[in-house]
Amino acid sequence: MEVSAFWMSLAVVLALAKIGVTEQSIPTTLDGPFKPVTRRFDPSLRRGSDDLPMTHPRLKKNVTANFPEQIALAISSPTAMWVSWVTGDAQIGLNVTSLDPSSVGSEVWYGKESGKYSSVKKGKSLVYSQLYPFEGLWNYTSGIIHHVKVDGLKPGTKYYYKCGDSSIPAMSEERTFETFPAPASNSYPRRIAVVGDLGLTSNSSTTIDHLTYNDPSMILMVGDLTYANQYLTTGGKGASCYPCAFPDAPIRESYQPRWDGWGRFMQPLTSKIPMMVIEGNHEIEPQVDGITFKSYLSRFAVPAEESGSKSNFYYSFDAGGIHFIMLGAYIDYNRTGAQYAWLKQDLKSIDRKVTPWLVAAWHAPWYNSYASHYQEFECMRLEMEALLYQYGVDIVFNGHVHAYERMNRVYNYTLDPCGPVYITVGDGGNIEKVDVDYADDPGKCPSPGDNIPEFGGVCHLNFTSGPAKGSFCWNKQPDWSAFRESSFGHGILEVMNSTSALWTWHRNQDTYGEDAVGDQILIVRQPEKCLKDSKLQQSLPPSSSSSSSAGFRNLPHGFSLVSQLFGGFFVLCLLSWSGTRCCRVPKPEFTASCRGSNDLCLKSK
Repeated sequence: MEVSAFWMSLAVVLALAKIGVTEQSIPTTLDGPFKPVTRRFDPSLRRGSDDLPMTHPRLKKNVTANFPEQIALAISSPTAMWVSWVTGDAQIGLNVTSLDPSSVGSEVWYGKESGKYSSVKKGKSLVYSQLYPFEGLWNYTSGIIHHVKVDGLKPGTKYYYKCGDSSIPAMSEERTFETFPAPASNSYPRRIAVVGDLGLTSNSSTTIDHLTYNDPSMILMVGDLTYANQYLTTGGKGASCYPCAFPDAPIRESYQPRWDGWGRFMQPLTSKIPMMVIEGNHEIEPQVDGITFKSYLSRFAVPAEESGSKSNFYYSFDAGGIHFIMLGAYIDYNRTGAQYAWLKQDLKSIDRKVTPWLVAAWHAPWYNSYASHYQEFECMRLEMEALLYQYGVDIVFNGHVHAYERMNRVYNYTLDPCGPVYITVGDGGNIEKVDVDYADDPGKCPSPGDNIPEFGGVCHLNFTSGPAKGSFCWNKQPDWSAFRESSFGHGILEVMNSTSALWTWHRNQDTYGEDAVGDQILIVRQPEKCLKDSKLQQSLPPSSSSSSSAGFRNLPHGFSLVSQLFGGFFVLCLLSWSGTRCCRVPKPEFTASCRGSNDLCLKSK
């Protein structure tokens, strides 16, 4: 135990040294709550950019006949991976004819050595249509979409694979993926990218290029993927405001070839690392007979059945020692509904000894100080927040608002050291531009009749306590909003051990800066303090690593003097060696004071 505790502490210090805490230390949630900070929109930057045309090299089809394209991976379980792809040509026009999904087989050949495929799995295929029975509107029918579950895999192992139909033959080039480590309190994915509201603009390209440079092992996509419903049916320039461009349209039409372009755009990433998606409002895409979400439900394989869900709108999965819960904001979330019942059962089934970290994601945020979408999903919060708090959710990721915001730990609009850290990353780069107005700015507070959700009820409220008591909006940045900035970008989550995870937000304007970060914090769990339920307490993992989250504030009692001296000397040498990598980009000031020389907090200026 002494050796294990030492190396766990050493691992955290080395990880922090690598990212450059030698010149400017990283704040931790233990130092919060922080004084709210706003970094205003940089007027030298553009608020948005145009959509990429369908003729763009990253969106064009580059395979012939029935060869696979738009290849994408998704986690099924710790020992299984979904492989999805598309074959054949989609059609768009007034009259379209669907392809026969049985005309092309669905096979994945795979093995542990390049060129040696010891196993083959077969799956299912389908086509879908997007139909508009209105004069002048174009219909669409997809290529053949294939989904194959490759199971019986070994955790933490690299596999080589091809997909397609060997009887034609029409197989893809060889690609690789690596399974995650088995769920355990001491094993985690290397790096998880989080992005939302991506779209297909020049800004989207910058986001994905920057994200690729940061070399993640998984992508968490929190809704609003393609913005196909913002693109002109005539294939022209994208419309940032569909109702403005088409005030007399009989339906909010969607240009479905954008989905095919998006699949090609993402393939360099999604064919080698899993992408876990959840629906947003731009995936609703209504069509004839009240059908919605057809593209989303057809194109993505998710572990719904594997996690006991009967709907692809909500599901869960494990990635090493992290349990992810993906919730649907555009399907019934009431306490009497199927999603809530599933969520309650899923939370009950989690063993925090095996998966200490509990991360939730859905599209529309509950905590948001921007004028855009302000209090839009209060009804969902009122239905579900208490349950998530009860089971100790650690982090919540959202999109929808086209900007970045990180909250202090909060529950029911009250600062709470046991509340989740809510983070909004709806700043992927879509056509609708970045949001710049705050609800607390003079004249920017929405009226209670604004921000009506596309699904669910309206539960706008005036605050009943605190500085905003009796008001719909604060007159300053709310105390639960720790940091906000109007910039495009993405985030990276790096879980270090059962109690410490590093969150870094990367701005597009800082692309490829070696140590450039827009926001960074070490998120620290306190399970002994916050998981008060007796059953949850019984499932806590060993707490030897909890002290490591704050450097060497509290060395394990069993350390011998020799171990401490040797370890300290070794760490100092490595810190000195890593000194060339230090944070040179200014970070926002936090009101955390250093309580000791080993505290991980931002130094005062």
